[in-house]
Amino acid sequence: MNAESNEREEVVDPAAAMPATGDASEDERDLGSRAPQFIKASKPLHLSWQVGVFVIGLAVVVTGVVMLPLPGPGWLVIFGGMAIWATEFVWAQLVLRWTKRKVTEAAQKALDPRVRRRNMILTTVGLVIIAVLAGIYVREFGFAMPWNIEE
Repeated sequence: MNAESNEREEVVDPAAAMPATGDASEDERDLGSRAPQFIKASKPLHLSWQVGVFVIGLAVVVTGVVMLPLPGPGWLVIFGGMAIWATEFVWAQLVLRWTKRKVTEAAQKALDPRVRRRNMILTTVGLVIIAVLAGIYVREFGFAMPWNIEE
């Protein structure tokens, strides 16, 4: 005799077990090339496509690296180059997903009131230290810049 209910015997639909969040669509996306089908159909053409995407992505990433010490949105350009690579290469897609996840986590952490209060205190202390050092400099040397001081 079976004293248990028949509920345990029911087959659970895998789609129903998925959480109803907006992240499911990103995880369901296939990894790999997003090249048009006619390019994927020919091996030499697809390889040429991949080389072209890699070269263009590399140029954008190198431009972003050059912009890091110079004025300009260096990190934004680097992530743009990674996005170009992600259209064709799985490793770049995984790096981009990891980066998006970390940026989202950092944004959520930055909204925490304790973290915001700590950051505001540290910023205030840093500004006070800079003001004190600037005051000491002005008291000792006046408003003369270091390159205009005669020994």
